[in-house]
Amino acid sequence: MSSTTTPAADTARSKGPEVMGTAKAVTDDSAAVANDFLHTPFMRGALPFINGGLAGMVATTVIQPVDMIKVRIQLAGEGKAGGPKATPLSVTREILASGKALDLYTGLSAGLLRQAVYTTARLGFFDTVMNSLSRRATAKGQGIGFAERATAGLTAGGLAAMIGNPADLALIRMQSDGLRPIAERKNYKSVIDALSSIARSEGVGALWSGAAPTVVRAMALNFGQLAFFSEAKAQLKAKTQWSANTQTLSASAIAGFFASFFSLPFDFVKTRLQKQQKGPDGKLPYTSMANCFAKVARQEGIFRFYRGFGTYYVRIAPHAMVTLIVADYLGFLTR
Repeated sequence: MSSTTTPAADTARSKGPEVMGTAKAVTDDSAAVANDFLHTPFMRGALPFINGGLAGMVATTVIQPVDMIKVRIQLAGEGKAGGPKATPLSVTREILASGKALDLYTGLSAGLLRQAVYTTARLGFFDTVMNSLSRRATAKGQGIGFAERATAGLTAGGLAAMIGNPADLALIRMQSDGLRPIAERKNYKSVIDALSSIARSEGVGALWSGAAPTVVRAMALNFGQLAFFSEAKAQLKAKTQWSANTQTLSASAIAGFFASFFSLPFDFVKTRLQKQQKGPDGKLPYTSMANCFAKVARQEGIFRFYRGFGTYYVRIAPHAMVTLIVADYLGFLTR
């Protein structure tokens, strides 16, 4: 028995390095193929969009309950100047009392679709525009400044918002459905059900309801988020000895504040316009973005536009932080 196994063992031992070398070569070849694929012109152009979409979807999954509460706060007390003010705690209690904890994730499918479309587009367009501006600045022997970052942020936000408006509309409708009388609720099963139901009952054009404030809000948010993030990160890198992770976290927190400040009034109006439906008289409560601004200011007071700023910041800042950190990490892995 031993005379039979010993030569076999010797053969295996002698071929061990050869086999390991072959396995290593195969692994190296696979890595090289993957690396070459990532560096094809198509993938270099597509990666900012892919990474942006994945980063946004991760962030939305984490932040969805906060977004749900934010929407309910914005819709509370509509058309009334006085009355008790909705708070994050009271809204959370109300949601949990009327259903279950998973109700905080109402509209998650719409939120994920929105990120797959909107964040994919906005981060992809931002990187694309920034790369173009960087090449132009380098050719002139200049550096990238805040004006270029602002231009890239505004452009990316506006284009992405137009593309993503139907998913955004479906998200608002799904999140506000629970506020309607039980007999009038649509009880949407998914984002596809919401989109098809809206298109059937109100027309395909209704999927772009609230597009104007959505675009303005996106431009304001991206101006605050992407431009200030890029600028803050550049300044922190130049003026501090902080680690890259600390710089990214700090820059994203700064960006979250400015994104919230600039975009909340437009987010408020967008929510009101996208939630509205025709009343018994066949008329909509608001006829336009300007009309909504004017009516809310007159009936509810000017400060109503900033109601829930804390909740909005808690929704925007962590979302920005998770999105930008994941996008940075994915960019590092695929560069």
